[in-house]
Amino acid sequence: MPEPFDLRAALDARRDQHRYRQRLTQQHACGREAVVDGRRYLNFCSNDYLGLANHPDVIAAFKRGADEFGVGSGASHLVCGHSHYHHALEEALADFCGRPRALFFSSGYMANLGVLGALLDKQDAVLEDRLNHASLIDGGLACGARFRRYRHNDARSLAAELGKARARRKLVVTDGVFSMDGDIAPLDELADVCRAQDAWLMVDDAHGFGVLGAHGEGSVAQFSAKAQPQVLVGTLGKAFGTAGAFVAGSEDLIETLVQFARTYIYTTALPPAVAASTLASLELVRNGSERREHLQSLVQHFRRGAADLGYQLMPSSTPIQPLLIGADADALALSNALRADGLLVSAIRPPTVPEGSARLRITLTAAHQPADVDVLLQSLARHASNGN
Repeated sequence: MPEPFDLRAALDARRDQHRYRQRLTQQHACGREAVVDGRRYLNFCSNDYLGLANHPDVIAAFKRGADEFGVGSGASHLVCGHSHYHHALEEALADFCGRPRALFFSSGYMANLGVLGALLDKQDAVLEDRLNHASLIDGGLACGARFRRYRHNDARSLAAELGKARARRKLVVTDGVFSMDGDIAPLDELADVCRAQDAWLMVDDAHGFGVLGAHGEGSVAQFSAKAQPQVLVGTLGKAFGTAGAFVAGSEDLIETLVQFARTYIYTTALPPAVAASTLASLELVRNGSERREHLQSLVQHFRRGAADLGYQLMPSSTPIQPLLIGADADALALSNALRADGLLVSAIRPPTVPEGSARLRITLTAAHQPADVDVLLQSLARHASNGN
């Protein structure tokens, strides 16, 4: 009789497919450089897009918050874990996003599951972009609503799927910036479809918030006011350099989440010091146009150089710059070759991306300099045969 918990077979199969994941244990603050096993690397894996995770103002604010409140919140928000720092951060984020209210969650994953579970049930329909983040997919499946996917960034496909939906509520869900492709959702087109078919639009702007827009307002700032979604989710552990996430929207939306979002109600609040440090990073984001301009110049510099080398770029104008390789083994080999040259670049393979589309996911940050990009391009040139 086969062993019911034969876990080894699945692990061995993943190794054979060149899809086995391994953690890198950092021995230094993770920023422009990383230290792993005593070796220093130029780091092109980080989502700390504006280089704020180690900013002295953010660190000082964290220390002040810890001095005042200690290192833990002590309870969930609805018991006694909601501090004045949490409350001030929510008010500041609402103001920054131009929404009546915002709600602070412990992670982006919890925010997405919480929203979908609070708004939808088996009477409803949820329609998601095929390339949405796993947290959005999982939330859509877990909430019990009828689940449909539309073609990536395709408003016509969305309209067709919405037309088939017979439901009490219809919620369209998309990433603002897609985490593995780096492209931006056509929010104006999606919003038009939603208005025409009496649906709400939810945007998870984890990778756009802080990076895009004149003041870091995110992907929604790329479009007209009519593209504003009813539900806006932002992550604070990327461009903001801290931790947690938030949902911004109407008074009724946020109060619904306070009352019904299980991932908000039934978990310990993040430490007040995290909220205190995020207030500091919000000011740096708001006034950080130089960082965003520098970052955009690095993106353009990299894209020109990689194209000249013959690498297959994806249509991204954001700090996420994937190089499409194809085969899992080839992507892993190129990642390992770059690591031998002192560069950390992740190989992304299925099931994170579709079959046959393994890639290197290069992320640029405002902490990088043009010379760092040159070092990366020189290494890619040496190993071009592995990536083309």
